Amino acid sequence: MEAAMPRISKRIIATLQPAEKDYIVWDDQVAGFALRVWPSGRMSYVVHYRANGRFRRYTIGHHGPWTADKARDEAIKILARVKDGNDPNTERGEERTSPTISQFCKTFIERHVKTHLKSTTQAEYQRAIDLFIIKKIGSRMVATLTHSDVVAFHHAYRHIPYQANRTLGVLSKMFSLAILWGVRTDNVNPCRGVKRYKEQKRERYLTTEEHQRLGKALDDGRSAMPEAVNAFQLLLLTGCRLREIQRLKWEYVFLDEGIIRLPDSKNGARTVQLGESAIGLLGDITRVEGNPYVITGRKDGGHLTDLEKPWRRIRKEAGLHDVRIHDLRHSFASDALELGEDLVMIGKLLGHRDLKSTARYAHLKKEPIQRAVKGIDLKIFTALVSGGSESNMEGSKNPLVLRSSV
Repeated sequence: MEAAMPRISKRIIATLQPAEKDYIVWDDQVAGFALRVWPSGRMSYVVHYRANGRFRRYTIGHHGPWTADKARDEAIKILARVKDGNDPNTERGEERTSPTISQFCKTFIERHVKTHLKSTTQAEYQRAIDLFIIKKIGSRMVATLTHSDVVAFHHAYRHIPYQANRTLGVLSKMFSLAILWGVRTDNVNPCRGVKRYKEQKRERYLTTEEHQRLGKALDDGRSAMPEAVNAFQLLLLTGCRLREIQRLKWEYVFLDEGIIRLPDSKNGARTVQLGESAIGLLGDITRVEGNPYVITGRKDGGHLTDLEKPWRRIRKEAGLHDVRIHDLRHSFASDALELGEDLVMIGKLLGHRDLKSTARYAHLKKEPIQRAVKGIDLKIFTALVSGGSESNMEGSKNPLVLRSSV
């Protein structure tokens, strides 16, 4: 039995009576939206649509928990999904069996991250998953996360564009594997087409005067946080990455040879050459029995994990409020450049895989460029004025604007 009615509303619903068989009351505003009335008096909001050549009925929910207006809005969304080629009933079935994103993250870590990625990359993936993905969308279903959901997720971290883009990359890889492993059966990666944020790479280095202020702050802070100070000094003296120093083990250190052999850096195994100051610093660090790490942490056998808090304290003391820990590596490269080392050598010192990564350091300091310009300027100027007389240049603000002799 079907009944034609005007717009389904609270007033219309109040007039409906149950019959021997269930019947449908159609809404005249949204085609396909209707109210189903059961002999028991129970009423359900439904939407009818056509998918894959078949007529389907999708139950939105019971009247009571759902109002007519709320159900109508939901019907509009459902019909929009149908228009995009989806079948809401199929999606609902998948949703019932789909893991949550939080659950799938565990599978992703075990089957992909721990199996195919290097330890340093594993840590980056784990951080993105723990701090951003699970925290924000962990309760959502893998089968039903939409492109719009991912856009909103990415937008939520717009204030940290670098991290937002890296996390989006991790999420995209997760969904590619969800499709491959049959967890996402619509074969749609909702991350595809999400526009990345523009990342502005900072160019910050320490001047000689700033190095001096930092040195004093480190000396003053040694008694309160010796492990952190040792870490910061090693970063300054070696140009290593933060994780390379945090996870540095004594078995990697060869003081007699003046080197550190890192078995697994960002770009694979590499050898770090040590200067006399770095060798002296490592020689002075007390080895803790039972702990393999150079920079020991609070937990037995572990390394220091949080250097951000002590760094904020040190940089505040030194008046270096905009300097990040990674800028110590920038400064190492910049100092090498100023001392006359070429980009190839600097790349080797930093453990870069290719010259493109090193090229950005050529712009970190203006002083060497300015000195070069002044030297060239002086040479050209001397050559130019040697052919003219000094009297011709008297009174001119620009000595290269020579006056004609009369």
